Amino acid sequence: MIKAVIIDDEPAMQEVNRLLLNEYFPEIHLAGIANSVETGVQLIKNEKPQLVLLDVELGSGSGFKVLQQLKPYSFKVVFITGFDSYALKAIKFSALDYILKPVNETEFQQAIQRAVHEINNQKSQQQQTQHLHDTFKKENNTKKLVLKTAESLHIIDINDILFCQSDNSYTTFYFENNEKIVVSKSIGEYEDLLADFSFFRPHQSYLVNLNHVKKIDKSDGGFIIMKNKKEIPVSVRQKKKLISLLENL
Repeated sequence: MIKAVIIDDEPAMQEVNRLLLNEYFPEIHLAGIANSVETGVQLIKNEKPQLVLLDVELGSGSGFKVLQQLKPYSFKVVFITGFDSYALKAIKFSALDYILKPVNETEFQQAIQRAVHEINNQKSQQQQTQHLHDTFKKENNTKKLVLKTAESLHIIDINDILFCQSDNSYTTFYFENNEKIVVSKSIGEYEDLLADFSFFRPHQSYLVNLNHVKKIDKSDGGFIIMKNKKEIPVSVRQKKKLISLLENL
């Protein structure tokens, strides 16, 4: 009997995955369901599953954070994703199993069958997933991000982003030459997505590309001066961490 867990923050998706596993894979025992990075990590530690159905987007975190906190591991991961940006391309490139939302029954069966085959043949996913993490870190110069607005799809180079600014549920991306793009997603969603590409959140309203920082001014509580002369505030809590990150760039 193969032990599996589901980690997804959408109750409807949890139920769909549970029903499909039950219908098509009686040899798989569902040991539990979690809905966040923290509860997912704890569930895996407690149950020690052989198969993890893992959502890429988990509210304020991501499925990759779950894996990072559990390395090294030997369980098989099947990603479940609705990503429309570079992450899906990276998953495909790294030859990891994935299921696109909304879930198609045939694709679900094929992905789980591959996972079961690998589990039964005692193959580890660790090497493949490590390649995915390496891809994120080493190829950031060529990575793209898709930004959706009401009128357009903007395909941009991540390194071209200077900084992002939050306005409630909207995020404005700033580029050189005063170009900007406003999207109807919160800045928190992009904080995790861009974490491996030298982006840092010095203040609750800003997400900064550290590669475009010109200097740190420590007066009046401290603020960042970008290469385009924009001044970004730095919270007291984040100042020490920011200086440490810049020293290691």
